[in-house]
Amino acid sequence: MNEATLSEFLNQVKPEQKFWALCEPASEDWVILDSVHFENTDVMPLWSSQALAQAHCIDEWASYQPSAITVSQWLEFWVEDLSADNIIIGINWADDNDCEELGLDEFSQKVAEIETL
Repeated sequence: MNEATLSEFLNQVKPEQKFWALCEPASEDWVILDSVHFENTDVMPLWSSQALAQAHCIDEWASYQPSAITVSQWLEFWVEDLSADNIIIGINWADDNDCEELGLDEFSQKVAEIETL
């Protein structure tokens, strides 16, 4: 994991306390895909802005829309569900060759550090 990429992501998320994932409105399915770096591992890509997430709503994800997840929602609801499914996190993915991935626990701990109460 590139620490600079994680730091930049967190700095962008901190002011508005939210980040973005892709959700299909009709089915309410979220984008989860195979990890680029780890075999037999699923990853949930997250983006620090709506615009970055929107750029991926093409091709097989054309029916998906960026959906905001607040830091407090992440910590209260998402971590437990994703942990049970052994999901890791991808941050600010640009393309298949530029995929930063890290463990759910590490990501969630860093997110907790920027939460404003």
